Amino acid sequence: MIEAVMLWNEPNNKSHWDPDLDPDWLLFAEMVKAASSAIRAENARLPQVLGGISPIDPGFIGRMAAQGVLDAVDAVAVHGFPLDWNLWQIHEWPAKIDEIRAVTGLPVWVSEVGVSSFGAEEVQGWGCARTAELLKGRAPRIHWYSLYDLPRGWEATTRHREAEGSSYYRHFHMGLLRQDGTPKVALDAFAKHTPELGLCQWFHFEDHRLDDAVAWMKRLGVTYLRTGLSWADSFRPNALDWFDRQMEALADFDVTVTFCFTPEHRGIAPHHTSPPLVREEFAAFCAEMVRRYAPGAALAAEPGDTQRVLLPSL
Repeated sequence: MIEAVMLWNEPNNKSHWDPDLDPDWLLFAEMVKAASSAIRAENARLPQVLGGISPIDPGFIGRMAAQGVLDAVDAVAVHGFPLDWNLWQIHEWPAKIDEIRAVTGLPVWVSEVGVSSFGAEEVQGWGCARTAELLKGRAPRIHWYSLYDLPRGWEATTRHREAEGSSYYRHFHMGLLRQDGTPKVALDAFAKHTPELGLCQWFHFEDHRLDDAVAWMKRLGVTYLRTGLSWADSFRPNALDWFDRQMEALADFDVTVTFCFTPEHRGIAPHHTSPPLVREEFAAFCAEMVRRYAPGAALAAEPGDTQRVLLPSL
């Protein structure tokens, strides 16, 4: 079942939102508010989460509050990879969550956290165990990124190979399973912390790993998952057939569905990070997906309706 929807992904990271086109995130704010309203019209009680931020920046959350975005959502989320990409140490995780709690009363999810096996699989195993120790009980949702390594034949479009050196290549080693599906050292470490820990696994269009992923998640005791439905992919031939197959396969899990990625022909610039030409088109996509996969009462929630929020802050 769909337990929540997430509006965009890493909006304060230029890999997912172009700050040159929207330096003050005004277009982003208006897009999210329009999408939230459209989703509420379809299912007023479906929890909505602001796309996980990376880097963890309380100033960005404050900006979203000032622009009315936090009034439209039920939770915020953060992403962190301190052993690979961030400029802080893994033991700082509790403090990083507290930085966000200091600027909003909304629940704070950890919608992506991970450690690569780029240097050594043993480092990833230790990092998984330490992450669980630091985060369990501190966030309503903790999504480990990810189940699978990114296949080396695929481009990591959210990283910049020419500019980042090993940072780009680390992206291919974030999985608990290798590209060929065989387990790494960290798999056993992760399994010790389910169901408290969930997974974040992005499935590419017509991803051949879907059924195997479901089998692995059940074997590991995973009960909740974050994945995505791409606005850009919705323009591919047979897109709805793939979306139906993906969501049917994941029906036994509590799924947070992330809506993101601008179609090239519907952006101010021809890129998935671009603000849309017409923000209502993104809102319409979100509404269509909710109507199809999480239908509910199309009624406005009453002020102070606590049932609208899925999970309390801890």
